[in-house]
Amino acid sequence: MTKSTSTTSAGAGSAPVRAGRREWTALGVLMLPLLLVSMDVSVLYFATPAISADLRPSGTQQLWIFDIYGFVLAGLLMTMGSLGDRIGRRKLLLAGAAAFGGASLLAAYANSAETLIAARAVLGIGGATLMPSTMALLRTMFTDPAQRAKAIGLWSGVMTGGIALGSVMSGILVEHFWWGSVFLVNLPAMVLLLVLGPVLLPESRNPEPGRFDWLSVPLSLAAVLPVIYGLKEIPTEGWHPQYVVSVTVGLLFAALFAHRQRTAGSPLIPPALLKVRGFTPALVLNLVASLGMMGSAVFTTQYLQSVLGKSPLEAALWSLLPSVFIGVAGPVTAQLVQRGTDRGYVVAGGFVAMAAGYALLTLIGTDSLWLVLVGAGVLACGMVAIMSQLTDLAMSGAAVERAGTASSLLETSAEFGGALGMAVLGSIGTALYRHEMPATAPAQARETLGGALATAARLPGRAGGTLLATAREAFTSGMRGAALAGALLLALAAVGAAVTLRRIEVAAEGDVPATGGAEAGAEV
Repeated sequence: MTKSTSTTSAGAGSAPVRAGRREWTALGVLMLPLLLVSMDVSVLYFATPAISADLRPSGTQQLWIFDIYGFVLAGLLMTMGSLGDRIGRRKLLLAGAAAFGGASLLAAYANSAETLIAARAVLGIGGATLMPSTMALLRTMFTDPAQRAKAIGLWSGVMTGGIALGSVMSGILVEHFWWGSVFLVNLPAMVLLLVLGPVLLPESRNPEPGRFDWLSVPLSLAAVLPVIYGLKEIPTEGWHPQYVVSVTVGLLFAALFAHRQRTAGSPLIPPALLKVRGFTPALVLNLVASLGMMGSAVFTTQYLQSVLGKSPLEAALWSLLPSVFIGVAGPVTAQLVQRGTDRGYVVAGGFVAMAAGYALLTLIGTDSLWLVLVGAGVLACGMVAIMSQLTDLAMSGAAVERAGTASSLLETSAEFGGALGMAVLGSIGTALYRHEMPATAPAQARETLGGALATAARLPGRAGGTLLATAREAFTSGMRGAALAGALLLALAAVGAAVTLRRIEVAAEGDVPATGGAEAGAEV
């Protein structure tokens, strides 16, 4: 693999160059920042109490400390994906790694809430550069379809497992060190990437990118952030007008953003990319899969802690158990496709697995630890199978010059799906919980299970225990109802995948697939 300064493809019909030890070593280097970026989504779960005691943030500041990372990351994904295509994916990756490392150091030693919020925002900027850059570089390094599918399977497993690992890591570090240590663990990986990246990673970019459309940047932010914010708040705060307005405003800016992409001379997101066969279905199905995954996480984490009474660290350790199997789900799925199984049916099978995981959750009671863990494990395996295949399909079908843009669109769809899952399934569970709680229960207890736990702790004698048992049963009932809705949605997605992705094949570099799935000839 040579360090070319522009992306080139093999000649038509020529055999792809198989990746060697250098490329696989480079993939290992790329996995470290990817793991840390995914871990940072959940790394504050157990550090928040210590941060509150030390920095004494206000309620609003505490929310921003927790949420600003995800908001900035989601809002800048499309911008950074397109920027990497223009200036070079390796260059953007290394710049992002430096920013991520510096912000981690600032966050670790922050002496005020304002400083920590600013550091978390810069971490989000760095994460937005790292995620699409790693996938775009993977697309460049692995031109053989079979090797690329295997590499993407590993990439998908690391992404999914990192979120679960982040909460456990924070619990262990906070218990033995101080809260800033959850950020310092980022530094060795980023230093390693900055040292080995220039040696192992090839530079690649679009040789004819056109002018960067700066107007699309604020439009994309205005489209993404209000929607994510509104959907994130609805499950806990309800359908208040301010959150509905937030989502509506975001959708209006999304329409303006789409219009800009159709009319700009050099758009941030080329419309031709969305016309690649299978690409748009992959985005939609990726959104639905993320909806299912995050929708279940809303309930399983609360179930382990508030229904089963596990401590936060115990709950995090138990939640790691389903992740044991996800590392093999991506590569096994890739093997099925390579042996001739239609990709549409493989993705449909992943959705069936996720639906089966939800079906198991419809059977739980208030003491069903293993049933919940098995259901979560089946869900996670189905998710990795889907993610690996949809990513492979989307990244292989898009022109290599647009690899960063294609990756950023996939990841943005996943962010929207996660927020939508928390909003839709979370709202169903909350509504059923409130319906099941008796009218005679205290108002705070009727709102949420957390409110019931707080109220029960203040009640004397058996009254607290009775309220707690009632609330746990109501929450479990709401969880079963949300799981039923999730199972039905994912079953429909399985049918959609089988229909829309059937007989779409991935071609090697330089080949034009018979299905017309390549972006060859499209003016982008």
